[in-house]
This record gives sequence, C-alpha cells and structure tokens, in this order.
Amino acid sequence: MAGEAAPGGAELLAFARFRESSKQPLAYGYGPRSLRELRQREFSRLAGTVYLDHAGATLFPQSQLTRFTNDLMENVYGNPHSQNISSRLTHDTVEHVRYRILAHFHTSPEDYSVIFTAGSTAALKLVAEAFPWVSPGPESSGSHFCYLTDSHTSVVGMRKVTMAMNVTSVPVRPEDMWSAETQGTAACDPDGQLPHLFCYPAQSNFSGTRYPLSWIGEVKAGRRCPVNVPGKWFVLLDAASYVSTSPLDLSVHQADFVPLSFYKIFGFPTGLGALLVNNRVAPLLRKTYFGGGTAAAYLAGEDFYIPRHSVAERFEDGTISFLDVIALKHGFDALELLTGGMENIKQHTFTLAQYTYTALSALRYPSGAPVVRIYSDSEFSSPEVQGPVINFNVLDPSGNIIGYSQVDKMANLYNIHLRTGCFCNTGACQRHLGISDEMVKKHLQAGHVCGDNVDLIDGQPTGSVRISFGYMSTLEDAQAFLRFIIAMQLRGSDGQPLPQTAAGEAGALSESEAQDAVLATTDRCSSSPQKEAPTASGVCNDLPSTVDAGGSHPPPLMATRTQQTPLEKAAGVLDGGLGPHVITNLYLYPIKSCAAFEVTKWPLGNQGLLYDRSWMVVNHNGVCLSQKQEPRLCLIQPFIDLQQKIMVIRAKGMEPIEVPLEEDGEQAQICQSKVCADRVNTYNCGEKISSWLSRFFGRPCQLIKQSSDFQRSAKRRGKDQPVGTAAFLSLVNEAQYLLINRSSVLELQQQLNASDEHGKEELFPMKDLISRFRANIITNGTRAFEEEKWDGVSIGSLRFQVSGPCHRCQMICIDQQTGQRNQNVFQKLSESRERKNAMLSRPVGRSQVYFTG
Repeated sequence: MAGEAAPGGAELLAFARFRESSKQPLAYGYGPRSLRELRQREFSRLAGTVYLDHAGATLFPQSQLTRFTNDLMENVYGNPHSQNISSRLTHDTVEHVRYRILAHFHTSPEDYSVIFTAGSTAALKLVAEAFPWVSPGPESSGSHFCYLTDSHTSVVGMRKVTMAMNVTSVPVRPEDMWSAETQGTAACDPDGQLPHLFCYPAQSNFSGTRYPLSWIGEVKAGRRCPVNVPGKWFVLLDAASYVSTSPLDLSVHQADFVPLSFYKIFGFPTGLGALLVNNRVAPLLRKTYFGGGTAAAYLAGEDFYIPRHSVAERFEDGTISFLDVIALKHGFDALELLTGGMENIKQHTFTLAQYTYTALSALRYPSGAPVVRIYSDSEFSSPEVQGPVINFNVLDPSGNIIGYSQVDKMANLYNIHLRTGCFCNTGACQRHLGISDEMVKKHLQAGHVCGDNVDLIDGQPTGSVRISFGYMSTLEDAQAFLRFIIAMQLRGSDGQPLPQTAAGEAGALSESEAQDAVLATTDRCSSSPQKEAPTASGVCNDLPSTVDAGGSHPPPLMATRTQQTPLEKAAGVLDGGLGPHVITNLYLYPIKSCAAFEVTKWPLGNQGLLYDRSWMVVNHNGVCLSQKQEPRLCLIQPFIDLQQKIMVIRAKGMEPIEVPLEEDGEQAQICQSKVCADRVNTYNCGEKISSWLSRFFGRPCQLIKQSSDFQRSAKRRGKDQPVGTAAFLSLVNEAQYLLINRSSVLELQQQLNASDEHGKEELFPMKDLISRFRANIITNGTRAFEEEKWDGVSIGSLRFQVSGPCHRCQMICIDQQTGQRNQNVFQKLSESRERKNAMLSRPVGRSQVYFTG
C-alpha cells in the first residue's frame, strides 16, 4: 500500500497526513490555478454531485462549449469535399486539427496518419478488416491474432473478423506476457514476412492497471513474443482509457496502430474517435469497400477504382463529422489552458486515486474484517503502473460480497455517480473475481446478461463497482465517496448511522384516510420463497369487473398451497392462526411517479386498474421523468372523475387543471417514447398541461398518455402461464399490479424506528412507509413477508397470479408527503432481509387467470 496505512474503522484519513506520509511528492491541483475556482467556473453543473465515472466519459468544461459555439456562429463551415470558400475553410481547419492531434501525442505527419472514425471501436474494426492477414496453407501456419485477456470487448470482438479468414486467435493472459521475456527470441523472427498482430491496452479499463509501454518495442523486435511462432509482429495499443488522463509519447513508443475516443479526453464531442496509423505500416493495409471521398477515380460501369493517395483519404469513407472535428481544437485549447497539460492531469488524478485507495483499504469493521475488496495488480505505488481507477466490491462484516446493484442504488441516493458491472471487459472481470468460463455460461442460463442488475448468483458476484477520477475531480469528491462507504457500512459504537449527505426537496402530498378493512382468506400455492416486500397481480377482464376495498360484504380472497413448512404447521398458518386476511387500501397512480389516488372500488381494464399509470411526464427530449430524477413529482396529485371523463391535476401553488381521460382520435398525434427499454406509442396531452407542468418544475415538461390502441406485453411470465400468452401493460415498469403486506412494512418500521438516533417513538409512520412502496393493493392479516410464498391469490371471483419479485428501487427512500430523501429506508431493507418485492402479473389465458362466478 502506498504511504502509511490509514487508521481503521470509520475514521477518514486526513489528506494532509496522507501527503506527509508519502514516500514521493504528490501533486494536487494545477499550480497557481485554483481547482475550486475551476470547478465553480467551468463545472457549476456539478454542484451537489459527485461524479466518479470519468473512465466511462469525462466531462467538458463550459468554456470549451462556449468557444466552440461561438466558432460556429462566427464562421461558415461547408462540406470539405467541395471547393468553395466555406469548404476550403473546413478542409484547412480539419487538417490543422490532425496536426494538433499528432502534436498532442508527440509525433508528426511524417511518422503517423490520423484516420477519423466514429470512436475507438470503429477504429479497431477498421484494423481487423484491413490488416494483411495470411490464412494458413500448405506451406504456412498463417497469421496469428493475439490479444491480452484484460482487453475491452471491442478488442476481443476483432477475432470474429479473423475467424472468417481462418486466422488463429490466441488470448494471452497478463501473467504470460510478463513472463514471456524469459522465453528468448528463438521462435520470433522480426524480419519474417508472415504478419501477426498483438493487441493490448495501455491501461485496463477494469482495474486501471497500466501495462508497460515498453512491450511495444519488445514485441516488434521479437524480444517478447505473445506466442512462439515465426513471423513479424505488429502491435496495436488500445489507448482509449490511458490517454484520458496521461500523456502518450509516440515518438518513443511507436505502436503500429493506436485507436482512441476523444470524449474520453475532452467529454465532448461524443461519437468521434481516430485511428493513428504508423506510416511504415499504412501501405500494408487492405481495403475492399470504398465510399465517397476515397476515390481518385472509378467507373460505375466496370470494376475500375483507384484510391486516393493519403491514408486518411483512403479510409475515411464519406463525409467525416467535420464540425465535431473542429470542436476538438477547442478541447485541446481548454485542456491546456485549465490544467497546463496531460502530465499535470496524470499527477493530479493519481494523487486522488492513491489517497482514496489508501483510505478505502484501511476501512475495517469492529472485528477487523475489511469493508471492501479491491481488485488491482498494483498497490497504487506510482502513475506508471496504475491509473486513476479503483475497482472493488463492498463486503459485509462476515466477508460476503454485497451486490454491486445495491451499492449503485445507494450511491444514487447520495448523488454519487459511479459504474458497476464488468465494464465491457469480461476477461479482467473473470480474472479478478474468479469467475470461470463455465460460470459465465451458467450465469447466462440463469438470465444474467452484460449490463443488467443481476449482481449475485448463488452468492457469487457477477461484477463489481468502479470509480474513476478526471482532471476536474477534487479531494472533496474523494472524501464524499469515502464518507458514503463509511455511512453505508460502518456505524458508530452505539449502532447509529453516520450523518447522511444527500437530501431531496420538500413539499406536501395529500393522502386519504384508511378505508374499512375487507375480510378475506388466503391459500398459498407452493413456491420457493421470493425476496422483498411489494407484490403485484393480474386479472383477466372478459366481463365488467371491479376490485373492491370497502363495503360490509367483501369478496373472499382465496388460494391453495400444497406444502407447509414445520414452522407453519406449528403456528397453524393455513388454519387461520393469524386471523382473517384483509385488504385495507386500494390505490392507483394515474400519472407515473406522481401521487396516489385512493379509491374504495374501481373497474379493471385490460392493463390493470383502469387508468393506472396511463400518463407520464417527460422532459424536453421526450424522456420519462421519475422521482429518482425529480422527487417533486410526488407533489402532483391527480384525481379521476369517471362520470365526467376527466382527470383533475392539483399541486400546491398551482390552479387545478383538467385533462380528458381519452384522446381525441382526430387531433391526437402519435409519438413514440420508452418505458424500461420498451417502445410505447403515446400522444401529447396538449400545450396547456405542458405549460402548467413546466411552470411547476421550472423547466420544459410535457404530459403524454399511452395510446389506447397500443399493446405492450410484459416480459416476465407467471409460473403456470403458458407460452404464447402475455399480460398487457400500461406505463408501469414490469407488472400490472403491485401488492404489499402491512405486516412486512411493520417489521421494516420497527427496525427503522429502533435506529432513530433522536429517540422518537415513530420516526416513520406506517402510512408514510406504505406510500413509499407505491402499491396498488394493501393487505393485512398475514405474517410478515408471507406474501413472498404466494403463487396466486383471489379476490372474490377474480384470480391474480404472482409473477415474481420487483427490483428493489431507491424510490422507497423518497417521502411521498415531502419529496425528501432518506437513505435509511433502502439501507435498512437491504440489511434486514435480502428480499425483492413480490409482484403479480396478469396472464391472458383463462387456465391461469379466470372468473369463478
């Protein structure tokens, strides 16, 4: 570990003491330039936000965007393939940017050419398709494509191109490359004619490990061979992650190919990258397709094509994104002006990473067990071996890994932006987490795919958590993150949580009084226990029907279960040991993420409760807003009048406004939006309500409603639901109905109130907690979390089928009466029971969902 160890437990390592204990000088900031002033002037949008995903995408400064915008407003840039004045200006500016790129990497047009691409992935694909591969034959073993297993998906994906040419692909482990030097050079022939390609990252995007740039020269010279085969080795250096915070000198480390993405360096523009090609290698590249601007001459009537002379002109098919290229000039200018150059950025970001690593490594539970497990090949001893990236998993006091999805959701509550998963680097993920090839395939069969929230399978992690620093990152960012980890995992000796750091906005939400309970009985079908609190359900509605939450003669709620546990037999659960089961409340949420509308009796539609989540608020880009981004949504109260066919919307300080329940078929203009990655057809509810919402939120918003003739099918399926049937959804996330058990909420309430540091008797009232789960059906009379074992329930003649758990969501931390956030709710639910909210869905088939009378 770099420097002296930080004190254990929950104490935060002082930065001054950390610097004093370091064996080498540590730079922080950019000399006389005030980092705090830089943040306030250039990144004011980060106020209240801790952004730690710079390895994913860094952020652009305000001055860069301002100067670029001014440039566009003051100049006319035409298509560079034309010859007019504006086009010549574009061409000359683009060429100037090429020189600027090469100068940034300490080289010149004499040694390297810049081919603009859509990003580093497109650059890698270009190399895979253009490299002079030699297929194996009678007299040759053919070319070899070798890549370090600690490589981005886009590098590994090159093997599909080589496989089509019958070229051998060989994954090389980092430890094998480190030991390859001892194998000598007998089998390597740098003067041979058979071309091979070795790809490796200058910096692992998974762990931040920096691999030796000296490998470039050693591999090309035959002193270090990825595999022992005769031939000439070429080297592709994946620099995308490395150059975001470090200088790269191509005059010293002369890689043959260097792909990169500029948003990793500047934050803007996105969708623009480049392939730097060593001019000595460029003549070897082969190209089949030719696009606009690449031909010196060609014939449409016969196979005649002569490419342009320069490498860039040959490989840049069509018109390049020339305005984005021009934006790069302002990126270079801003970076130099604000920081003084990449060497300063390298030192500054490493200091933050080393400090955070040291403090994080020292965190201990009272038992002495570590709070985190860090995945690294270095001890953060120097920026030559480690970039500003820390990859880890959080552990509980017993040493078990806490799923990355839970950590991510807790971080969001603190407004800390980090990244989780495997980061498009399966090889490094497998190596550091000990995931075998068989386990990866097993995880896929279990439903886990790259980028989802399935973080633990059979107790084993499928990924991890990554934080990364950028040139504008501050000590306050690092310490806010460390305090978050301490607050999440470590508590004082009295068991109280440490101070929280995030808060939402205040307001008010009206809620109806609880209605008279409805008598019911429950019969549970056999099933394996699910995880967490709310559940949902679905009903087939071939006949007019309603769900009733009041009255003197309520319908019975029934089901069966084939087996009982010994504990249940002893307690007499199925024999009514806990008394009658009742439905206490019925809610619908006409506008997604807005306040609840409580009813005592309500009709069912073919998508659930009629008009439940039929509308949603979207921003100026048409993206759905939820309470995660805009907690004040809970302050908007919709009321539905079925007789007048209107929805009345109220909010404090606003005049009530009416919206018709159904669209005007002639006036409605259908548009498309997305809900949980599903495409939905919607229509805009008009300028009047849009203006009303925009005034309330202080930014452009619109209200849209799902088109009545659009059908969206549920992805999840009930246990007994036949293939080919589907439940149709409104704008809900996953299921038609949500159901929650009061006993389960009561258990959570007791745990939350027990941890109240102020000693209040009722820190979290039941009504408050229940409203946070935003359920449609509230039940009582069952054991806490008993609902997790249900496969189906009945309310009178209506049958509902349980389809599975809801994903635990940080929205339960938002007080629906005030809009304020409290992280304890999510954290306590996670600590007390590793559960998922049970959910019900509505299959169409009558064999699963039917009326009994």
